[in-house]
Amino acid sequence: MGSFDVVSEVDEQEVKNAVDQAQREIAQRYDFKNTNSSIDLTELVITMATASTDRLDALRIVVEEKLVKRGVSLRGVEYGDVQEASQNTVRQVMTIAVGISSEKAKLINRTIKEKGPKGVTSQLQGDSIRVNGKKRDALQETIAMLKAETDIGIPLQFQNFRD
Repeated sequence: MGSFDVVSEVDEQEVKNAVDQAQREIAQRYDFKNTNSSIDLTELVITMATASTDRLDALRIVVEEKLVKRGVSLRGVEYGDVQEASQNTVRQVMTIAVGISSEKAKLINRTIKEKGPKGVTSQLQGDSIRVNGKKRDALQETIAMLKAETDIGIPLQFQNFRD
């Protein structure tokens, strides 16, 4: 009986490196001069603040580019509302989700049952989902199906593949 685990993890060091690179870039770019732009990272919550909403859009693009270059998936990124801040500035919070929530786990289990190959079962185990199957090909087909699925909305990794 073969198995593998489906998890959703983010390398926090890569997120920190991406934010550092974005901070260096906005310090150098001419279009961010005198806009009081800043990017702060606390845990996996990125707070962006700048002078106007169009500068905030540009700031968000810089952060997203750096995250993608560092290999962090944007599927798990959730954006807060744009808020008015002090001194005529705007602020937005960007949260990077880690782990598989219970509703996402139910969605993944239902997807495996409906679209997965015959003989493959799945069950929730803490922050991961254990997928079992008799044939290696069925497990590999399940991995390919989950990678192609776009409705899940979180980045998935596959670990502990065993025959």
